[in-house]
Amino acid sequence: MQSKLFSANKTLNVKSKIIDLGTPKVMGVLNVTPDSFYDGGKFVDEVSVVKQVEKMLAEGADFIDVGGYSSRPGADEISESEELTRVIPVVKDLLKEFPSAIVSIDTFRSVVAKAAIDCGAALVNDISAGELDKAMIETVAALQVPVHCHAHARHTTNNDSVYKLYKSDKRNH
Repeated sequence: MQSKLFSANKTLNVKSKIIDLGTPKVMGVLNVTPDSFYDGGKFVDEVSVVKQVEKMLAEGADFIDVGGYSSRPGADEISESEELTRVIPVVKDLLKEFPSAIVSIDTFRSVVAKAAIDCGAALVNDISAGELDKAMIETVAALQVPVHCHAHARHTTNNDSVYKLYKSDKRNH
């Protein structure tokens, strides 16, 4: 039975490659932060990053999502410059090592998103749905890249603006 909410024929155009979303896709998450809540900062050097991504791709990941800003409770805020320093070399290394990989950049900052796309990333994953950087939506529209915008973060480390957004969103549903 076909859903009345979603078309059975969904696709995503990623760098002129049509991705069929009619079947589930897997996004491998690569946190390149020293204080990641998920992996404890295991992937901060080129060798460990490449090895982990090779494993994720071999296990069926369709996308690799690179994030350099920890949104775990209590994490320190970092500058835009620090986030760029963490993610841009990784995006470049991954696409050099795995040229056909589809890399996503996990950021709420439009400057980081643009820099990553300019280096070859293909998608943007914004946990704030454009609420923390009002230039994000305009930036991804200008870059003409798919964006996964969702307000699932309950906080941004020591700044609770995303938490307030999340609570507000929950009240409206």
